Formats: sequence, structure tokens, C-alpha cells
Amino acid sequence: MSVPTCQVAVLGAGIVGAACARALAQADFQVVIIDPNPIGSGATAAGMGHILLIDDSPAQFALTQNSRQQWNDLAPELPDDCEFVKCGTLWLAADEDELDEVRRKEERFRAAGVAAEVLDTRQLAAAEPNLRAGLLGAFFIPDDRVIYPPCAARWMIEEAQRHGTQLRTGVSAIEVTGKEVRLSDGSRISVEFTVHATGCGTAKMLPGVPIRPRKGHLIITDRYPGFVRHALLELGYIKKAHGTDTDSVSCVVHPRRTGQVLVGSSRQFDAESKDVDPRMLARVVARATEFLPGLTRLSGIRAWTGFRAATPDGLPLIGPYPELPGLYLATGHEGHGITTSLGTAELIVDHLTGRTPRLPLEPYLPARFSGVPAHA
Repeated sequence: MSVPTCQVAVLGAGIVGAACARALAQADFQVVIIDPNPIGSGATAAGMGHILLIDDSPAQFALTQNSRQQWNDLAPELPDDCEFVKCGTLWLAADEDELDEVRRKEERFRAAGVAAEVLDTRQLAAAEPNLRAGLLGAFFIPDDRVIYPPCAARWMIEEAQRHGTQLRTGVSAIEVTGKEVRLSDGSRISVEFTVHATGCGTAKMLPGVPIRPRKGHLIITDRYPGFVRHALLELGYIKKAHGTDTDSVSCVVHPRRTGQVLVGSSRQFDAESKDVDPRMLARVVARATEFLPGLTRLSGIRAWTGFRAATPDGLPLIGPYPELPGLYLATGHEGHGITTSLGTAELIVDHLTGRTPRLPLEPYLPARFSGVPAHA
């Protein structure tokens, strides 16, 4: 029996895999997407959908800035159900140390040519009347947006299919051996390249990949139009988001176009159950209400969890896997995969075509953890 042939197999139909498939198809690669589950039903469905700039390292800033620009360029093309809303982000300063960080952010962002401004206490209260009194100010980034990630992933895959991409859901890749992918239904596909975009699933197939699942809790309310107008993040989020094994919660609150309010978030390593932990969810709500006391009057209608794929240095793994020629990783984005999906896809195409990249490839290479030279 002959084995079907395809140039690139993309493993994973979440937002990162969808973006990679779309970019590869537009670059005239023959692509097949493989996922045992429906499109965007894993970490993509669990995410908050915040498209924002992150400046905790130069490499993260470059990737998020590149990606956000691509998202904003896509705005006219996205279908209505993607709920792509330009709400902007307010980073909230609760004390003098955080206000100092606001000023540092302003300097970094302005140096990079990013539109941003510092709001004082009065301006912040006018921008978000439901915030508690006493906050010292905020850093406002007007061009950040929120999106509904599952529909965005679906649209990207539909765009890839318009360029000839095949989609195979309900079947999983169980082995990648050089130039072949073996599937759970017993079939095989002959490929030139494989792109592993399965988030936390990457480490299950490739145990040497330094990824740890990090669990998060979210809750969404009924419809309360105008309760929040911007994506809100406490500046303490930066201290808690990376590099610690300690369970943590931060105030992260987003408006949805529906008028609902999305409330997060928590971070837990070594929490394997997908079940909602009432104790952790209570901590999430309590932290959010410290900033938005009126949340206590809103009705929550659903809570859920998801798992972020975390790397030791907080940067994703994008590029050739050192141990196996032809295999490329597009994983390890932790909480920023929605934002960085488009930039990641661009870097994958850069690798596979050899074109000159807009971003340096080195900070994201998987080989940075192995010490083994990456295969070309």
C-alpha cells in the first residue's frame, strides 16, 4: 500500500498550529493538520484571548510586537465571530514600586515607537470607574486587543484549506520518525517536515523537551455591558507569571464584546487534574475584587481551567528540534500563545524556506536548552 505524501505535517489544531498551517499554505507548502480533538479545543479554548505586548525580555517584546502588528493588520479580514475588539490594556499600579515600573515601561515602549501613555489616579478613575479608589495610576497601551481564540483558529485553518491544506481531526500522531508520521489509526504520512504545535502535548511525545504544564483558572460572568472597558492587568502579574513553582493568582480582567466579563487568573505547576479547584477559583475572584469591588455584584455563569505550556526561561520553542532532522517545534508559549501565534508561524516559514527573518531566530531555538547544534 502506498504511503500518502505531504510536504509538512502540522501537529496541533490550536491557535499556534492553525497559524503555522495558514502561513505555510500561503508560502505554497502542501500541508496536513493533525489533531485528535476539534479545532481550537485545548489551551486555545481555555485562553483569555488577550493580544498584547509583553516586555519582560527583549526577545519576548520583539515577538509580541511583531505578532500584534500582524493581528492588527488582519483586523479587516477576520469574521465577526472572532470578536476582535480594540479595547487597549491598562497595567494597574497599586504601589510606588509598581508606579516606578509604569515609568520604566513608558521609557521602553516609547523607545520602541509603541503608542502608550501613563495615566494618573484621576485619569485612571475616569477610564475605569469600577476600579477601587487609591490606585496610583496605570500604563495604557491603546492598540492591544482581545479576540475569541477558537473562532480565530477555525478561520485560520479555513484560510489554509483554501490553499489546499488537509485537515485530519479525530486521529493523533503517535510517532514522528525522520520523514514519516505514524498515526493512531494505523496509517502513515510521508513528509519532508513536521511542525509540533501541541503545547503541553509536545513533552509527551518528546520527553526531552523542557515544557511543564501550568494550570490556570478562569471565570466568566453574565452580561454587564460597560462594567469594564479595557483589558486590566495588575503590574504584580509580571512578578508572578514566570519563574516560580509557587501557586499564584493575579488580577486579570477583560471585557467581552458580548458584555460579559472574563476574570482570571491563576498559575499552578504540578496540578494534573482538569477539574476546577474551588479554593484556587476563590483566590482568583478574591484577587480580582480587590481591584474591582463591584465584581461581587455580578453573576458568574461558568468557570474552567486550561494548561499553559511553560518553558524554563519564559520564551517559546520555535525552530528545529536538535535530535531529529525535519522536526520543528512551535510550542512553549505559556500564556501568550494567542498573541504570538502569528509571529511564531512567520518564524517557522523563515526556517523552512531559508528567507531572511524579520526577527532573529536564535532566542527561540530549542537548541538553547540542549547544547546540541540544531539541524539545518
